[in-house]
Amino acid sequence: MSFAGDGQESGLDRRVANLRQEILHRDKAALAQRTGAVRDNGGFLLAVWNRCIAINGQDFIAVDRESGQSCDPLTQAMLAYYFYTSDGYPAGDEWIAFRDLPGGQFYSSAFQGYTGNKLAQVFGDDIAAFTSAALSLDGRHLAIGDAAYSFQAVPRIPVAAVCWLGDEDFPTSYRILFDRSIEHHLPTDACAILGSMLTTRLTKAMVSGVNS
Repeated sequence: MSFAGDGQESGLDRRVANLRQEILHRDKAALAQRTGAVRDNGGFLLAVWNRCIAINGQDFIAVDRESGQSCDPLTQAMLAYYFYTSDGYPAGDEWIAFRDLPGGQFYSSAFQGYTGNKLAQVFGDDIAAFTSAALSLDGRHLAIGDAAYSFQAVPRIPVAAVCWLGDEDFPTSYRILFDRSIEHHLPTDACAILGSMLTTRLTKAMVSGVNS
């Protein structure tokens, strides 16, 4: 499994370049319908983590519309996978772990290491801090565990972060969960990217909250 966080950035770059070439030959109206994007000047507009992102229809490079800056490499990769894979299937609000994805069990320990375990290191038992960070990112409360929030990564893909408080036998734990429909929108490799992105956003929100 190639993931940008494991030192295989060049491999990911090549894969993204190939995906873009495939996408550029597809019908734009169908792509917009499947992904929930809006067609704009030959390209697309869509919300990514609640920010308006413009995708150029000639090279499929994604740009933050407000700042005018190109999106970071992981966002570029995630969008390429999304437009290549998505078939428009709706989310169903049924949550599964990374290990439940196709082939995910073989990589679930590593995934948990840089997502859930990272969140546990940053937030620990501080549910108030976790809640504050989640709400600052427009998280939607879920009735799972002791605290849980879902986030809209792109129009068809919600992703969740969940905390289970520990006791004398088990430590507090966190986990990134995916809507069961995720298989219709991203391959397992790209779900690893998505989980890493959400973890980074939450930990940065925690730091921002501490420094504010």
